[in-house]
Amino acid sequence: MDHFDYRNGRLYCEDVPLADIAEKVGTPVYVYSTATLLHHYRGVASAFAELDATVCYSVKSLGNLHILKLLADEGAGFDVVSGGELSRVLAAGGDPKKIVFAGVGKTDREIREALQAGIGWFNVESEMEFDNLARLAGELGVQARASLRVNPDVFDPRTHAYTTTGRKETKFGVDIDRAGAFFTRAAENPDVTLDGIHLHIGSPIYSAGPYVDAISKALGLIDELRRRGIEVKVLNIGGGFAADYEEGKSPSAADYARDILPLLKGKGLQLLLEPGRQIACNAGVLLTKVLYTKQGGEKKFVIVDAAMTDLIRPALYEAKHFIYPARLADGAAPPVRRFDYTPEGGEVVDIVGGVCETSDVLGAGRCLPPLGRDDLLAVFSAGAYGFVMASQYNARPRPAEVLVEGESFRVIRRRETYEDLFAAEK
Repeated sequence: MDHFDYRNGRLYCEDVPLADIAEKVGTPVYVYSTATLLHHYRGVASAFAELDATVCYSVKSLGNLHILKLLADEGAGFDVVSGGELSRVLAAGGDPKKIVFAGVGKTDREIREALQAGIGWFNVESEMEFDNLARLAGELGVQARASLRVNPDVFDPRTHAYTTTGRKETKFGVDIDRAGAFFTRAAENPDVTLDGIHLHIGSPIYSAGPYVDAISKALGLIDELRRRGIEVKVLNIGGGFAADYEEGKSPSAADYARDILPLLKGKGLQLLLEPGRQIACNAGVLLTKVLYTKQGGEKKFVIVDAAMTDLIRPALYEAKHFIYPARLADGAAPPVRRFDYTPEGGEVVDIVGGVCETSDVLGAGRCLPPLGRDDLLAVFSAGAYGFVMASQYNARPRPAEVLVEGESFRVIRRRETYEDLFAAEK
């Protein structure tokens, strides 16, 4: 259940009208629902509870400190891909032993910081990275624990090319046919315990099938290694579970688990997951106000105060976000389903921002009620890879972030000022 709904023509987040937030905080602004975040996190944890899985929330999807603290208090682990994300998790009170550090380009500084923090696992992605991790662990006199990111050469055809990571041709991981030799070599190292396999095949993945294929290949490798006396204790199946950008189009965590769990029962493996999108996506909306409307040839444009600097997914991935007014005209019906709803008297428009790029389109060819200046729009399913990918291009300050809980809300990141834009340049 996502806690955004229309009541008497006004869009609410939990029990707060979004128009009230826009009036008090301004726009553009990201608004997150506590109840929705917890609902989706608990859904993943419950779906995989039979194998006592460690759910490591993917910080790159939504990394605000207040969100991380909320999940840390729920007992979540965390998947980080940089020293900055590691520092965020530690500042939010995350358990270091439940932190997984992934990424192909870990710097010496980042590795040292993670070793000193005592994180649970490094996801190693190359032979050179393993050697460097071992060297730094030896210098610090600590024992590192690692999983090898294995590239199983599977993919979901619905996943965008930029977010497909399980093919041999990507920069991520080690080919599965090289993994056996990698483990044999690593077994002799005194400074790193390599006893896990990490899989991450892309995001979003719209069915359990690619996971089943990848896990089956990984289990074959694990059996081979065990026959050779090399013990693998951990299987990290990564993240990538899809979110419901379009209602009813994506599986739930329980749907994925239904096909995945039977493969892993009785295998003696500690199971890790790295979900992010499915937890955060539908927990957030981006609110934006209409500045102007204009006609350009056959097209009508609605120009809003949000832009690709606030939400880059449509420009970068051709992603579709449902967009609709947060306040409806008297008597107007709310949309019953996303994207296929045509309001009475609606008109087809492109919703665009003010950045000096033709690609700055938040929604193309959308049928909306007639809009005028200061009308408030909600860009739905914006919790994941929204604010975290925001930029200051065109010297645009980044928006505020707000967290709603029941009937109350609070600013969890203030809106940037012009002074913030050049503070580091003084």
